[in-house]
Amino acid sequence: MATVHVQNTPTSINSDGKNDQTNELFEVANDLDSGEINELAVVAEGEERTTWFVWTLVLCATISGLLFGYDTGVISGALVTVGSDLGPDALSSGQKEFITSATTLGALLGGFVAGAMSDWTGRRLVLAISDIIFIGGAIAQAVCHTVWSMIGGRFLLGIGVGLASCIAPLYIQELSPTRLRGRMVVMNVVAITLGQVIAYGIGAGFENMHGGWRWMVGLGSVPAALQLVSLLFLPESPRIMLLRGDIAAAQKIMTKIYALAKPSDVELKVKVLQASVKRSVEIANNTTFMQRFTSMLMNPVYRRALIVGCGLQAFQQLCGFNTLMYYSATLFASIGFNQPTAVSLIVSGTNFIFTIIALTCIDRIGRRRIMLISSPGMIFGLTLASISFHYLTIHTGGQLVDGTKYPTSWSAIVLLSMIIFVASYATGLGNVPWQQGELFALEIRGVGTSLATATNWAANLLINSTYLSLMAKITPAGAFGFYAGLCLLGWLFVIFCYPETAGLSLEEVMMVFKHSFGIKESERLRERKREVKAEGVVHDVASNSEKASTERREVASPDV
Repeated sequence: MATVHVQNTPTSINSDGKNDQTNELFEVANDLDSGEINELAVVAEGEERTTWFVWTLVLCATISGLLFGYDTGVISGALVTVGSDLGPDALSSGQKEFITSATTLGALLGGFVAGAMSDWTGRRLVLAISDIIFIGGAIAQAVCHTVWSMIGGRFLLGIGVGLASCIAPLYIQELSPTRLRGRMVVMNVVAITLGQVIAYGIGAGFENMHGGWRWMVGLGSVPAALQLVSLLFLPESPRIMLLRGDIAAAQKIMTKIYALAKPSDVELKVKVLQASVKRSVEIANNTTFMQRFTSMLMNPVYRRALIVGCGLQAFQQLCGFNTLMYYSATLFASIGFNQPTAVSLIVSGTNFIFTIIALTCIDRIGRRRIMLISSPGMIFGLTLASISFHYLTIHTGGQLVDGTKYPTSWSAIVLLSMIIFVASYATGLGNVPWQQGELFALEIRGVGTSLATATNWAANLLINSTYLSLMAKITPAGAFGFYAGLCLLGWLFVIFCYPETAGLSLEEVMMVFKHSFGIKESERLRERKREVKAEGVVHDVASNSEKASTERREVASPDV
């Protein structure tokens, strides 16, 4: 590793040291290429205190998460209360699956193009497009009178969901300080769970109102309109500005983000970021989209990152969580709860509370460790649900039969198992996969996040379009046992393939995948970075002590 000597603090560089600083900036890129932590890059992170501007920016961006969550939650109550408003006296299981899956199919297409589109247009414009589509989809659903027009409105809205689910966390990551990056992305997941809680609350309020489901789906246009207006005042990602060669704009944005830092510190941050992404800019400017897309599969470093990103997103959906979000009211009505939408609110409330818990500890505990701890809880919850459904339906041939009076004790255990599963999911798997943007180098970050997001929605489509059929074919006990088995496979994937990324900058994370999936390498790099920071603190204390001592001597012996 190239050795970098930093004199005092980065703000003390004078004109005589400009050549040294230039050489050090070259070493930033060289060290990243060689897979080592660069001392100057660590020093440049320096002042990372956040301001109200940063939190306001993140909160505005997380409206996308709120829309995402609201949509997944609101359809559960709408399917229960739609009645004959769409033509048939009652919706069949197939029609319910089509209505639900239409959104997922749209999100699959939206997620697939979102990242690559944002590399060309910028992150902010893609979020604006998603808001416009959200508004159109919500209104289309609210005024529809046939099953197929409802499916069309859901598909349109799904495209907006796919765009937002890919870009919102990516946009937040690229504007966040390293030490708070995980927490700020989880803010988007908190917004998703809050959206689900709001959806269930609104669903419960409109449950007994004729045509109330139209209000449920139509109200989704309100937060979309609010975000569309707020985007007029939000900045573009500084990394996109550097990709475009607009260094002045990048520095202006960084000055707002790090308002508590000295101008010289901000300047150094921009220069180090520029040096760090120099190779990415060269690749982006000298290759076509198809060449970068192909490199995702052919380049071993990119391919490992893609496997991890797509694997985590597949795990998130194949565990069966979103079947609860889409069909929870239908499920709880089948097992005898009189107010199924209100019971669903308990489940979504659990999701919200434990996502907030994850918000407080994801950067401190780490992404990998939080996944290793929470996944067994998911497996236990689903296994308990499978056992409960077996005994609950033992007198109805293993199937849930509408109108049957089931034992309240087993129904309560089913609810308890769902709460355990959702609490474990929200703590880890519900938020960690959305840290996907940090896995990819800047030149392929848009492509990588698109593919990972598309994997999420493809798995979502598979699970949600087969859930009701699976329940009928292999019984509820078999279905939830099957999901428990998939969770076990996902846990093994995390153990062997998912490295820790907490504490590493976006540019440093790619070094983890140079020779393997980097389980041990990530720990080595994180430990090395802690050592560099500790050395910097000791050096600063010594420098400040020496400076204070000199000042005392000058006061004691003034010049005559």
